[in-house]
Amino acid sequence: MAHTTPLSASTSLPHGALHPVAPSRLHGVRGRPDPLAVGVIIWLASELMFFAALFAAYFSLRETTNAAAAKAGTTPMWEWGSSHLLNDWFGISFPWFATINTTILLLSSVTCQLGVHAAEHGQVGRTGSLLKVGGWGLREWYTLTFVMGAIFIGGQAFEYANLVGEGFVPSVNAYTSAFFLATGFHGLHVIGGLVAFLLMLGRTYLSRRFTHEQAVHAIVTSYYWHFVDAIWVVLFGVIYLLR
Repeated sequence: MAHTTPLSASTSLPHGALHPVAPSRLHGVRGRPDPLAVGVIIWLASELMFFAALFAAYFSLRETTNAAAAKAGTTPMWEWGSSHLLNDWFGISFPWFATINTTILLLSSVTCQLGVHAAEHGQVGRTGSLLKVGGWGLREWYTLTFVMGAIFIGGQAFEYANLVGEGFVPSVNAYTSAFFLATGFHGLHVIGGLVAFLLMLGRTYLSRRFTHEQAVHAIVTSYYWHFVDAIWVVLFGVIYLLR
């Protein structure tokens, strides 16, 4: 949470503003945490508990069904289900498609953080040509992050369509239910992040001046995005890699 030296409590009229603006809205107050950032961190902690419950249910179902399959001498549904997630590319059976999609999502965290860096330095837009990446501001980096997140969601929808075509639907067994429940809820969180990026970008265009409040808005949006990315790394490892 970035802070600056506290200014006078009196309001000022920044260039281009229609009404006086309190200095705290423009620069923040040193030593005082931003309420929005604190609230988002607490909310993300509750979201973490939600996904922890999903992981607990996933492993509980896995242990119970595998034990039942071993007793009956049948193929565990986990082994059957995970085989649908593999792609035979380059002569190797591996979840290649999901790996590529995951890489795109992880790289979006990098572009998001570059946007945060620009926001912390008050650079809302690019300086120079669009091809000059080094001069990009918050808008350019967050737009790229949005596009990468949208590609991830599109990839997940494509994978869902292929799985459904193979008869891999939530009603088949406990594994398919757990898969769609976990990945589906995560997908909804990613979509929520995309909406947050649109709101953040829209706010920068509607405002006459980039303020401390907008910088905090950009930073807490990055908190959420890094959170959903981290959750997906765990989901990917558990669902696609763990056998």
